[in-house]
Amino acid sequence: MLVDEALRARRSVRAFLPQPVPRVVIEEILKSAARAPSGTNIQPWKIHVVAGEVRDRLVREVLAYRHTEPADTHAEFPRWGKRKEPYVTRMRTLGKAMYGLLGIPKGDPAANERQWARNYQFFDAPVGLILTIDKDLDVMSFFDTGMFAMAIMLAAKARGLDTCGQGAWNNYWSVTRRVLNVPDDQYIVCGISLGYADETAPVNGLLSEREPVESFATFHGF
Repeated sequence: MLVDEALRARRSVRAFLPQPVPRVVIEEILKSAARAPSGTNIQPWKIHVVAGEVRDRLVREVLAYRHTEPADTHAEFPRWGKRKEPYVTRMRTLGKAMYGLLGIPKGDPAANERQWARNYQFFDAPVGLILTIDKDLDVMSFFDTGMFAMAIMLAAKARGLDTCGQGAWNNYWSVTRRVLNVPDDQYIVCGISLGYADETAPVNGLLSEREPVESFATFHGF
């Protein structure tokens, strides 16, 4: 698959088939993704790959924690700066389209909560990835880790697999840290669901909008 094809075909899948993904395929994906660039080649990312009983335990314990706590009492790092325009409108546009496909009406908090909780089930994907970095690294290492995450998604798509990047996993970093034995000196940055898309699920028909180049690019000297 050409890179442009993979970029256009990649989407955030929120319903997966139970079909397992062989470990050798995941290792191939990670080997390719490790070619992602990083500042001075520090390669700051670390990743926990969960499947089987470990995946199921992580899901169970996070969902159980959600019944007692809406989220960890404090974020490990700031992440709410996007609550302004034009970002709020873009988020709401996506949410309206997605919840429309799911048949969840506005003003149904119980249905909204059930759908949000699916984040912590990896949307039924058989494999979950949890990305971490050392806490004493600077903000550029988050940037590096984001490039690594995108490389994973493209390498997966090239092999007929789909993904969903999930910042939601940082909301429950304490449980995730305990279950996966993540060292205290590492941030839990995000998760990625990985598996084969359920093409019969209406939510997977969602194609999110993209801004035209002229709305975000400024050209100098042309």
